[in-house]
Amino acid sequence: MTDQVLIFDTTLRDGEQSPGATMTHEEKLEIAEMLDDMGVDIIEAGFPIASEGDFAAVTEIAKQARSSTICGLARANYKDIDRCWEAVKHAKSPRIHTFIGTSPLHRAIPNLNQDEMAERIHDTVTHARNLCDNVQWSPMDATRTEEDYLCRVVEIAIKAGATTINIPDTVGYTAPVESADLIRMLIEKVPGADDIIFATHCHNDLGMATANSLAAVEGGARQIECTINGLGERAGNTALEEVVMALKVRHDIMPYATGIDTTKIMNISRRVATVSGFPVQFNKAIVGKNAFAHESGIHQDGMLKNAETFEIMRPQDVGLSGTSLPLGKHSGRAALRSKLEALGYDLADNQLKDVFVRFKDLADRKKEVYDDDLIALMRSNEDAEDRLKLKSLRVVCGTDGPQSAEMVMEIDGDEKSITTTGDGPVDATFQAVKTLVEHNARLQLYQVHAVTEGTDAQATVSVRMEEEGRIATGQSADTDTVVASAKAYINALNRLLVRREKSEPGYDTKGVSYKDVDA
Repeated sequence: MTDQVLIFDTTLRDGEQSPGATMTHEEKLEIAEMLDDMGVDIIEAGFPIASEGDFAAVTEIAKQARSSTICGLARANYKDIDRCWEAVKHAKSPRIHTFIGTSPLHRAIPNLNQDEMAERIHDTVTHARNLCDNVQWSPMDATRTEEDYLCRVVEIAIKAGATTINIPDTVGYTAPVESADLIRMLIEKVPGADDIIFATHCHNDLGMATANSLAAVEGGARQIECTINGLGERAGNTALEEVVMALKVRHDIMPYATGIDTTKIMNISRRVATVSGFPVQFNKAIVGKNAFAHESGIHQDGMLKNAETFEIMRPQDVGLSGTSLPLGKHSGRAALRSKLEALGYDLADNQLKDVFVRFKDLADRKKEVYDDDLIALMRSNEDAEDRLKLKSLRVVCGTDGPQSAEMVMEIDGDEKSITTTGDGPVDATFQAVKTLVEHNARLQLYQVHAVTEGTDAQATVSVRMEEEGRIATGQSADTDTVVASAKAYINALNRLLVRREKSEPGYDTKGVSYKDVDA
């Protein structure tokens, strides 16, 4: 059996289903290009039937893909499968991925008995195979499906033409020993299993997604479904960076290879965190801020003498420089370009000119600008097409209330000002925005993280808002936490206006409601 493990990335499909992680069309294309460049074998680009936006994104990704197979998801019906094929057929290497829930709980949803479901699986997989030579089939909630019935439907799918059989642990229920045994059992019992590829798709509800995926490979699976940063519904999916680096670092006991260029991991991790609005936890394996940090005296002493005493992989292996040498206000364009290139940002001259101005402004406020400061600066790069922009903000705060905010915003090119009070400076600031731009969105999340150490550290603020089922996230960084909060809130509101336009055909976003006030 081959020692090559295919990496199937579903960041743009399952990952984007995380509440609040919706990406724009341009962001999806950018992430897909980065995945392709990193060496991902299969990119599940989306769920084409879900919306016109998803269909357009999958279609465009299929057209631009250079090396990766482009896959779309479809439920077990002809309409979904036809729509999926219309989107992925433009790829050099297209794939249709169709699925149906096979456990007793999931069979009850469409009210199908075992025989009726078996017939539907045969018919829909056959239909998909008549359209595309590369068909993947998944029995959703496979780990809670009766063993005999799972064998039966897998055999039906193989005979109908499926070339990949994915075994999903849809609710993160299984354990590593079960994951390996299940794949092993299917390979041994199902006729035709030797002629297809078995895949594993694990969720992290019990914190075992990575372990379950690696165990499935030990059992004979040769494709791992995963996402960048483990992004996904509920507790997330198997993290791409974790399985790839585990196979690389522990090749002695898991002699399997992937085609991933691991030096590109950190860059795409940061980008996915930015566009999804989901910050990476500091102690996250491989890509967390503290993954290669050592504070204990014993650890630091060992690292100085031999890095291998406390590091099982090099920072450079995942795309880190290994050092974080600061820039300052006297640093020039060449130094900034070199540092940004080392961090994975390739800027045109006009882009560098804009970033350099903001870098100088930051350097004037901070003594030293570190790598993380530059990353935060790139993340908060203002979009020239934003309809709502913060022009100025002045807050009054302290133990003697009330706290107030004086704000000037540019709304569709017109400047409006307001003074409001609130329960603290951030609340007063948010009240100012809401007064100027009336909306009914509910604030779901407000998070503040210090980018670096020190009292002059930048604060990265993440905001998530929900309005009638539409969810948008915003993120910004500034040495002033209240300013960063205002920019993040406005950024989320800009995105929400775009979501509203896309979900309401004919909606005139130029008609945004705002109060004509002047302080």
